[in-house]
Amino acid sequence: MGYSLNFAAVWRSFDLLLEGLALSLGLAVAAIVAGCVIGLFVAFALISKNALLRRPAAIYVAIIRNTPILVLVLFSYFALPELGVRFGKIESFVLTLALYSGAYLAEVFRGGLLSVPAGQREAGLAIGLTEFEIRASIIVPLTLRNVLPSLSSTFISLFKDTSLAAAIAVPELTFEARKINVETFRVVETWIVVSCLYVAACSLLAALLRLVERRLAIPR
Repeated sequence: MGYSLNFAAVWRSFDLLLEGLALSLGLAVAAIVAGCVIGLFVAFALISKNALLRRPAAIYVAIIRNTPILVLVLFSYFALPELGVRFGKIESFVLTLALYSGAYLAEVFRGGLLSVPAGQREAGLAIGLTEFEIRASIIVPLTLRNVLPSLSSTFISLFKDTSLAAAIAVPELTFEARKINVETFRVVETWIVVSCLYVAACSLLAALLRLVERRLAIPR
């Protein structure tokens, strides 16, 4: 074991790691926003009495939840172009991550929708609101507040999942780390620093999200 730690080469490229970290956060934010929209629509379909809506939604959730995310990433970037559907590598990854998170959030939102008391809808009807207005102004806001802890956990998981974007050469944190490894051969130092960046970012995100949860929590 003649290996001695030397972080100098990593510090010289630290700005690249920070840029990769910023991109990772951006990818996660874009994916969670799109995933929430997808998840909400799918959740409404899952609790619908219309089988034409419910069954396709259930199939989508089952397929996505039972397929490894790396397989989905590689399929969207390498296989879809063979079918005539082409996206840039960042767009392809965000779309994949959004569809992946949407399948998981659909079940989260389904539980949240079912937890909203039926009296809320009846109260909306009593004051003359339409079904769309009731969902937009009453049911969805209450659901989002009910599922905030699950949303927070999903966002942090998506942030960590952005490391898979390195498989298609998206220059996020893990990709930049691999590039530094190739150029400097300081493998141990690079992954120590990158691990610390991931831990620090996840810890900060968790603290901020817990603060948001406390501020928006429904009083009991």
